[in-house]
Amino acid sequence: MIRYSIYFLIVCIGISAALPADPVIRKLDPNLRFKYETDGSGKNVLVDTWMKLSDLAATARFNPIATNSYNLFTRQNPTISQNLLFNNIPNLLASNFDSSKRTVILIHTWRTQVISDFSITLVPALLAAADLNVILVDWTAGSNTINYPVLIDNCVESGRAVALFIDWLNQSTGSSPSQFHIIGHGFGGHQAGIAARYVQGEVGYVTALDPSFYGWLNHNYRLQPEDSAYTEVIHTNAGMSGYLGDLGHVDFYPNGGESMPGCSSHACDHARSYFYFAESVLSGGFTGRQCSSYLAAIFGICSLPGRLQMGGLTPKTGQSGIYTVDTNATPPYSRG
Repeated sequence: MIRYSIYFLIVCIGISAALPADPVIRKLDPNLRFKYETDGSGKNVLVDTWMKLSDLAATARFNPIATNSYNLFTRQNPTISQNLLFNNIPNLLASNFDSSKRTVILIHTWRTQVISDFSITLVPALLAAADLNVILVDWTAGSNTINYPVLIDNCVESGRAVALFIDWLNQSTGSSPSQFHIIGHGFGGHQAGIAARYVQGEVGYVTALDPSFYGWLNHNYRLQPEDSAYTEVIHTNAGMSGYLGDLGHVDFYPNGGESMPGCSSHACDHARSYFYFAESVLSGGFTGRQCSSYLAAIFGICSLPGRLQMGGLTPKTGQSGIYTVDTNATPPYSRG
């Protein structure tokens, strides 16, 4: 019996010695481990597309319920935010949050500081267009990693945390999910859908601004039309930084959806989505022409009679389809 125990111990030691110290447990691409991706600040970053056991531990340590911050802007405080503390009623009551008004939630993308072109462009445009509560979500604790599987997992968990925050706002103030408009860029585009999906009740409006492509093609948590009563997508770097196919009730592919006039990089194309949206809430421009498919939009073969305005603050509930729109190379981008 002792002989067999010793033999078993030797076998176990041999197996342990043969296993890598930090094994790979998930691969986004079975063949290509490292690749360059453009982050939210426009930098080309070498990312790891395989998840190791140690990366899984890092994901487990990310706690967006504790680390996400929620920065409120209103017409009473348009430039300096008020930090809303989850589950802190006195803090909420002391803020300028007004439950009688619509609330816009903004979610940034990968490796982007909370104060970035995305927020600097959208916050003033939104407040100029309407008297709103604008809440900028800061999930940088989960978005700064260069491991893509970890980033995707963190994006999903942050979306769930945002949903809990919205539920708490509604329960605490009497506001309703239909008053909420969730807007996300890149990874934030998928997170906007995830957040809306997990809110108790139906969110009125989701806008995904060039939602990310790599890693999301067959992902169960990618953006879906049913995430809100009306889900709209604006594709400006489709197939590169942005998702290629249609994801919403209505999908717009400006200029074919990949290369934008006036841009010379994928980062510029990717960012055009929020510049177009900001202009749309102020001007109401950007009349789209209906296409039979997203491929027709990409190749510019759109001759269906349907017309629809891209973007804006009013959800086009009940509308569906794929549209293209031509833009100018410099502001104003809309041609009408």
